[in-house]
Amino acid sequence: MLFDFFQLDPILLFISFGIGFLGGLVKGIVGFAMPMILLSGLTVLMPAKQALAALILPTLITNIMQASNHSNSKMTPILREHGFFLLISGGFLILSSQLTPHIPTRLFLGVLGFFICFFSLFQLLATKINLKKWNFKLTFSIAAMTGFVGGMSGIWGPLTVVYLSALRLPKEEHIKVQGVIYSLGSLLLLLSHIKSGIFTLYSATFSVFLVIPALAGLFLGSKIRNGLDEKKFQKLTSIVLLFAGLNLVRKAYFT
Repeated sequence: MLFDFFQLDPILLFISFGIGFLGGLVKGIVGFAMPMILLSGLTVLMPAKQALAALILPTLITNIMQASNHSNSKMTPILREHGFFLLISGGFLILSSQLTPHIPTRLFLGVLGFFICFFSLFQLLATKINLKKWNFKLTFSIAAMTGFVGGMSGIWGPLTVVYLSALRLPKEEHIKVQGVIYSLGSLLLLLSHIKSGIFTLYSATFSVFLVIPALAGLFLGSKIRNGLDEKKFQKLTSIVLLFAGLNLVRKAYFT
């Protein structure tokens, strides 16, 4: 049985509420990183698989909110332009989610963390990395790793941002495409972990609780993002990526 919401100490509930708000705030500003913040914070309070179950609903709801802030008429071009990435990452997410109860994740998280740190440092040093939309081999590699790690850990934001940043998308399009990709990914994550047994009625109770602070943080963060220009947005995204990568390395090798 995974996690009973009503057995958690009130102080821990308050801390969890704060973690959810912080995750939503950062997501509202840069468009991603909430699952990383939730997973990193909640694993201090509970086992990793319980934390993974807890982040599923706030991730799904905030991703839908992020995507719905834009006109539905613009969804078709997004699906057309990034359909290959969505298809490959979704397939690998389904595969790895069923392996989660049986496979160690340290190696995958460590490799992902090093890769993210490497990319973010290149971005911060103003090194130009460009991904052509027709470069299917590179897109396949990034999408496969995104889905595989996402299915095991609930974290697919960093590599998705690697993909979108390499395309040099404008800020608002960047956020819009993130929302669509994450919404579809988190829906797959929910369905996959219902099947894997990680997301249950018990874990769902706590996951619902975290939706409230996550939405509050998302709203405030989106207001802050509106005041950022393109260069500051790219720099802030790279800084968040760097810390996210370092945190994944820490979780892989130092916990």
